[in-house]
Amino acid sequence: MPIKVLDPKVVSRIAAGEVVERPASVVKELVENSLDAGATQISVEVRRGGVSLIRVIDNGSGIPSGEAELTFNRYATSKIASLEDLVSILSLGFRGEALSSIAAVAEVDLVTCAAGESAGTYLGLKDGVIANRGRHGRSQGTTVTVKNLFRKIPARLKFLKSSVTENSHIANVVSRYALAFPEVRFVLSIDDRVTLRTPGSGQLIDSVTRVYGLEVAQNMLEIKAQGWESGIAPSSPVVTGMVGSPRLSRSSRDYISLFVNRRWMSHRLLAWAVEEAYHGLLMAGKHPVAVINISLPPGEVDVNIHPTKAEVKFRDEHAIFGAVQKAVRQTLIELVPVPQIEELATTPWVASASWLPLPALDKRGGNPAFPPLAAAQAPALSLPVLRVVGQLLSSYIIAEGPDGLYLIDQHAAHERILFEKIRDQWLHREIEVQQLLEPMPFEVSPKQGEILRAQGEKLAEFGFLIEPFGDRTFLVRAVPAPLASHDWQEMLRELLESGGDRGDW
Repeated sequence: MPIKVLDPKVVSRIAAGEVVERPASVVKELVENSLDAGATQISVEVRRGGVSLIRVIDNGSGIPSGEAELTFNRYATSKIASLEDLVSILSLGFRGEALSSIAAVAEVDLVTCAAGESAGTYLGLKDGVIANRGRHGRSQGTTVTVKNLFRKIPARLKFLKSSVTENSHIANVVSRYALAFPEVRFVLSIDDRVTLRTPGSGQLIDSVTRVYGLEVAQNMLEIKAQGWESGIAPSSPVVTGMVGSPRLSRSSRDYISLFVNRRWMSHRLLAWAVEEAYHGLLMAGKHPVAVINISLPPGEVDVNIHPTKAEVKFRDEHAIFGAVQKAVRQTLIELVPVPQIEELATTPWVASASWLPLPALDKRGGNPAFPPLAAAQAPALSLPVLRVVGQLLSSYIIAEGPDGLYLIDQHAAHERILFEKIRDQWLHREIEVQQLLEPMPFEVSPKQGEILRAQGEKLAEFGFLIEPFGDRTFLVRAVPAPLASHDWQEMLRELLESGGDRGDW
């Protein structure tokens, strides 16, 4: 096949594939445009997972009528004007690709009105080409409506997940920006149902309450800012935000939200810095809740290394890692002060009743005088014979076996036993259900709420009887009997999180 220049429509489709991966990508680009326009109120409406409809309405600066058509040209932007501007970017968008990419894969209607204009400008696009234009009544701001996403790209449409999964991704995107911009009032409506509404008070704790619920908000700690804004060093990072107390944990890292200059980012190293700050404070397999913003001079971070701007590169990554870890650790230490070492008391130390005494050491060799294990040979297919010799931190069982010492996470082991019991009951269609004396309110995040609404019948098969009670609160009327006397709320939350990770149940 000879080399030739691609048709502009093909080029647009290829470029759109990098920017518009799924409906949540469209929501992200449109919300970022609204924030860059200085909006203080942003409404997001989606239907059928965003495939049928996505509408974003804001009260930002609007687009002057003479510039409206330019917004759909590739690389047309008001954010930068020269190469030098790339090293001083503070806006969320800057490439001028979003609207042209969206218009290449969907039908788009734009209504916008700038300050001082008596009427708004209307543009209707199909296949990336303006098909309709006119004047439209509107107050200052912009409304972008996206319909029939990927309708003419069956291959891309086929790879989308269910509406529940796509809705959960959209809820994640809006929730992140609600946390990054607490001064902006966000409203998210999914299939004509409001799933998130923030007050726009400017207080991060208010946004945390609306996104994660009151229980999480009551266990959050504020990080005290330090850094270049307070005159320490021109390039030092300022770390602000909130982190959860050690008694608040989750089974996935999805609750660690990281922002640089209020731009959400995916950064494994910095997520690890947050978790390292909790070293020794959380059980194995548990992760903290954190909302952290890193403020840096624009020249210290490169935000132009990823097609969707989800990843960034720092000039001094080591310094950022240290600043995040230190800020989180200091916040936690203020809550749980490190105990001071004092002189030994004269009274003999008495072991806590929760600890089992270790066997005495053999004076000749220094090894514990355990009884011989030869008489207790385990069958080849069973677990090794273990002898419990103590407990560590009220969380781990210390046991001695043929191959040495074992540390057993007693909480994880107990959860596994409960899981096996419920699974066996489900397989035999003999689920034991425990009715609660009073219905228990259960708050969820927007993402979890979408999964819970869609999978209520499946959960009922396992013994959870749950019904909606408001936007993001549910009433739990019954739980599987094996969980009734345990922390079933945390187990249910973990189930919802794992279901969201897999995409579809």
